[in-house]
Amino acid sequence: MIGRLNHVAIAVPDLAAAAAQYRGALGAEVGDALPQPDHGVTVIFITLPNTKIELLQPLGDASPIKGFLEKNPSGGIHHICYEVPDILAARDQLKATGARVLGEPKIGAHGRPVLFLHPRDFNGCLIELEQA
Repeated sequence: MIGRLNHVAIAVPDLAAAAAQYRGALGAEVGDALPQPDHGVTVIFITLPNTKIELLQPLGDASPIKGFLEKNPSGGIHHICYEVPDILAARDQLKATGARVLGEPKIGAHGRPVLFLHPRDFNGCLIELEQA
């Protein structure tokens, strides 16, 4: 069912500082900040030859990233995103196996439907699925 790794998301307390670090110290190709109000985050994508890194910063007080950063003040890996050919078929297949799907698909930062899987069902890792 899952396809290629789309991105690894890292929650950061200061998006501009993290982007500057990737651009300056690592010489990475760093995109523009993209507010995602439906998800409560602002993101910046770093393009790598084989995948992307997504830097996440809270957008608003209800942001799920806010709680993560309260527990991890310097930031850290928040989730891993895999591509799937059909988000609804993936959701249905996962639910049939007993996996907990968090909510319904929403449009993500790439303009495609995404959904999340409960980390307790996947070895403590929050999984995002994105329709390819």
